[in-house]
Amino acid sequence: MYDDFAGVYDALMDDYDYDAWSAHYLSLMRDAQGKLPVRAVECACGTGSLTVRLAQAGVKMTGADLSASMLRRAEEKARKWGVEAAFIRQDMRKLALTRRVGAVLATCDGVNYLTGESDVRAFFRAAYEALLPGGRLCFDCSSRHKLEDVMGDSFFGEERDGMAVLWKNQLNRESHVLTMDVTFFVREEDGRYRRFREEHRQRAHSEQEIRLWLEQAGFESICAYGGMRMDAPTEEDIRIHYTALKPAGR
Repeated sequence: MYDDFAGVYDALMDDYDYDAWSAHYLSLMRDAQGKLPVRAVECACGTGSLTVRLAQAGVKMTGADLSASMLRRAEEKARKWGVEAAFIRQDMRKLALTRRVGAVLATCDGVNYLTGESDVRAFFRAAYEALLPGGRLCFDCSSRHKLEDVMGDSFFGEERDGMAVLWKNQLNRESHVLTMDVTFFVREEDGRYRRFREEHRQRAHSEQEIRLWLEQAGFESICAYGGMRMDAPTEEDIRIHYTALKPAGR
């Protein structure tokens, strides 16, 4: 999974405002005194578009992902940007760092890709252990409204320069899991198109579930924010950001 996808990921995400995303995550990571953590790790970092921007802001960043192809592109991006960032191949459910950090991040649906309760709880426990006392876990989820009401049981088609994408979604409303069958047609240098398919599965976690699992992992001061705002989410928000604090002295 993701080997072919890594080659087209940045093209698919070219309409994302990563500068705004990084600014929002910098706000979420700041402590009560307005200070940024010295070190942070971004889980499911993909090609590192957010990681390099946070590193540019002065945070000593580590990006973690399961895909070696994604990580290679993240390393190339860090060199291109002229920033220092480390990249490691790790499962976010088994996050293990050589030293604790001030913030753990999981951006762009990383937690949605954990489709079982035990998977999400494993990540929260691993993040808790990776954090310094007083450190923050910051992540975002596509909302249940987005995955079920906007994307569920639908078909999308999109054509871009040198690439076409066909996207068929199937929703299991009982489990709240959305299966996305995505077919890509990518133009090669000789003008021919290469076809490949990816199947992605995301779960629409509820805010109540997220809060419960965070509390059970030991987190306190759990906050949910709508979109890229600093106020409570509404039923129409398609993305929710969360922060949770590891208590001092733990």
